[in-house]
Amino acid sequence: MDYVNAPGRNHLFVPGPVNIPESVLRAMNRNNEDYRSPAIPAMTKALLEDVKKIFKTTSGTPFMIPTTGTGAWESALTNTLSPGDRIVSFLIGQFSLLWIDQQQRLKFNVDVVESDWGCGADLEVLESKLAADSSHTIKAICIVHNETATGVTNDLSKVRKLLDDYRHPALLLVDGVSSICALDFRMDEWGVDVALTGSQKALSLPTGMGIVCASPKALEATKTAKSVRVFFDWSDYLKFYKMGTYWPYTPSIQLLYGLRAALDLLFEEGLDNVIERHNRLGNACC
Repeated sequence: MDYVNAPGRNHLFVPGPVNIPESVLRAMNRNNEDYRSPAIPAMTKALLEDVKKIFKTTSGTPFMIPTTGTGAWESALTNTLSPGDRIVSFLIGQFSLLWIDQQQRLKFNVDVVESDWGCGADLEVLESKLAADSSHTIKAICIVHNETATGVTNDLSKVRKLLDDYRHPALLLVDGVSSICALDFRMDEWGVDVALTGSQKALSLPTGMGIVCASPKALEATKTAKSVRVFFDWSDYLKFYKMGTYWPYTPSIQLLYGLRAALDLLFEEGLDNVIERHNRLGNACC
């Protein structure tokens, strides 16, 4: 990344938000534009296609929502589930705790599986719950891929294998806020139904864009989900996708240009190379 080591420049040393590359800052240094003009829909269309690459999906549908990771969580839950639905959620750190709090406040029936902080999700407990759920009362599995508070990464391929072994139809909803573009993530291969991230983490953008990617199964679930949703309703976005204008609400023009520059940097270095660089840095800090 092209950071500038200039005197007086503030460098962040926190899990996120992170330092913003100079070329991304330059790309965002622009006035507002009419998002209904031909230029913005054309850029948005290309961004939506390129965003699919960071999730490693060809079948998923992405949504770039002016929000934070917390809003992306709410989008994932309310578009696919109904109040009272039973969901299994893993408590392994501060951010999984906050997500569980949101799930409970949205009136879902949250089956919490708790582990000591610093440990991963207890998949043996998940297996026992899936084995006992012959009537398929569990509607979703909610799991944080990488718990930012502790740095623990969960094995999503094992979660998918358990669901497949028990032929369980529960949706797999994944918080990838601190993992997308920093850790190996394979939405299609691991059968993830909804994955989400935030602009301020490995994409190295300012806070303000929640990026959600939904599988065809998740999109189908929206047809029966009864949770109240307005601003986060995917159907509004899909309607505007068909119209070719893409934005039901006003986007951040500056963040769109920043995302374009950030993705260009990622693809220039190579996503796998970026992930390997993050792995080397993480191992060096252990």
